Amino acid sequence: MALVYKMAEKRIKLIVGLGNPGSQYEATRHNVGHRFVDTLAARNGGQFRAENKFQGLLCRFLLAGQDLRLLKPMTFMNRSGQSVATVVRYFDLPPEQLLIAHDELDLPAGTLRLKQGGGHAGHNGLRDIIAALGSRDFWRLRIGIDHPEDRAQTVNYVLGRASRDDEDRIQDALNLAESCLSEAIAGEFQRAMNRFHSGPATGG
Repeated sequence: MALVYKMAEKRIKLIVGLGNPGSQYEATRHNVGHRFVDTLAARNGGQFRAENKFQGLLCRFLLAGQDLRLLKPMTFMNRSGQSVATVVRYFDLPPEQLLIAHDELDLPAGTLRLKQGGGHAGHNGLRDIIAALGSRDFWRLRIGIDHPEDRAQTVNYVLGRASRDDEDRIQDALNLAESCLSEAIAGEFQRAMNRFHSGPATGG
């Protein structure tokens, strides 16, 4: 029984896709986290419903035989922690059962990296989540969007749309991440990382 309990504790039970609310942001680089959970919901028969007490949209379904919830915070990116912390505390989830999907400037477009813990690396959504949870021990799915040549243009870059080639790479990455997720849900993180990291885009 103890082994079964420990395996259950390792499993991901909540996936949060970071982004900004509003139709004007839907197709931007900063919203690839939203797009990832949208992809998961659409391919698994899930439907998002507005939950005012969570300041977000919540979806629930079975994946690989495991109960899974998806969250799209409807706060703006730099206040994502309000929504995430409310859901985590309501369902009494430890940080280790939480996966945050977010855009990553320091990876080439379409590159995926799965990791647990670490800092926020200047990402305002992660910064607010770490502060709200009081923990860095959650998992992160980093979805590469590349970075502008001039770092002073970062805000305009992340709030803009990717080029056609980069968009194709990002969409391929979202499809790969969706197909590989069952390992992470089952707590087989090394296998999941091997599959994520050997995707079509390389680098980082």
